[in-house]
Amino acid sequence: MFETVRYTYRLRPGRTAEAALLDEWGRCRWLWNEAVHQQRTGRKPTFGTLSKMLTEARSRNAWLRAGSQVAQQQSLRTYAIALDHSFKVKGRGRPKVKRLKDAPASLEYTTRGFRIKAGVLCLPGKVTVPVVWSRELPSEPTSVRVYRDNLGHWYASFVVRRARADTPEADLPAIGVDWGVKTTATTTDPAFDLPHLGHRKRCAAERGKAQRKMARRRPPKGQPPSKGYLSAKRLAARIEKKAARQNTHDARVWAKSITDHHALIAVEDFKPKFLAKTRMARKAADAAIGACKRELIDRGTRAGRKVVLVPPAYTTMTCSECGARANLRLGLGVRIFECAACGYTADRDLNAARTILATAERNRAGADDIRHTIASFRDGGSDAVRAGNPPNSSVGSR
Repeated sequence: MFETVRYTYRLRPGRTAEAALLDEWGRCRWLWNEAVHQQRTGRKPTFGTLSKMLTEARSRNAWLRAGSQVAQQQSLRTYAIALDHSFKVKGRGRPKVKRLKDAPASLEYTTRGFRIKAGVLCLPGKVTVPVVWSRELPSEPTSVRVYRDNLGHWYASFVVRRARADTPEADLPAIGVDWGVKTTATTTDPAFDLPHLGHRKRCAAERGKAQRKMARRRPPKGQPPSKGYLSAKRLAARIEKKAARQNTHDARVWAKSITDHHALIAVEDFKPKFLAKTRMARKAADAAIGACKRELIDRGTRAGRKVVLVPPAYTTMTCSECGARANLRLGLGVRIFECAACGYTADRDLNAARTILATAERNRAGADDIRHTIASFRDGGSDAVRAGNPPNSSVGSR
């Protein structure tokens, strides 16, 4: 069995190569913004119409012909996919204009647009970029994405195929995961809980000092930034990047421990975006719930585990013992759940994790069946419906 994965490496472009990459990014960004303008005028551009637009634009503009047609086509293809996905997924916003000051540079090339020669990445326009090969590629890459982060570092992300690693047999049957702010992930087994580690909080003082330095050195409108301002901006970005990498590392270690020991993983399908508008915004951002959730789902599906996404509705109000549902919502200050029907008492997050697990065990659905409807256990459980499949169907893992 093979799987398609990404291998990412650091790039060391020189001044000439970096200038060429930024010029190419400017052309792709212009095409993206033109596609956004077409969509805003009432038309839904498809990849076919966007390809015709690219052909006409390249015939009229010499500066556009100077760039790589492969990178420009891939930029429009990405836009078409994002636009089509926004129409299918309710609540997903349309693609927006990419501004020069805040849009990160990103270029995509297929096999026609790049090659690796003597350990150097060769791109169109005679652009050669040395690659820091931290590990060997398992196979020939089918595409590459060249991008720059907020620190100005360049990376190359290759899409390759590799043999799927053998996953150890699960010694535990199932586990339920409930997301929170006080504890990032509360599970049915306390040994696998993910505590709130607070990486961003520990560096808040240092980051605030750098941001105040930025504010003092901010240039007037219309004037170029000084070296002192750029130095302070880079320091603040480096601190933020360090905290983000620490969160990513902790999420990967925790997700691997969950995946290695459990055959069924029931995950609360929690959307942490709304927390950004509450008083818990800073702590919620520090917890990085979204990154932990994505890592757990990705590792679970790649390992062949059964991953079930359960909607969070009524999980806090439902008793995990008898299935009775409380009449009133529990406030965030109430940390203990008490069932009025059977008298069961437990931590509210632990009770929610057990309810999520019970719902997943009844449905036996997969991670593809993202939308479920939770009903009381007394009503016979919830319905798991997948598009194109009958209700209560058993879906195998990918």
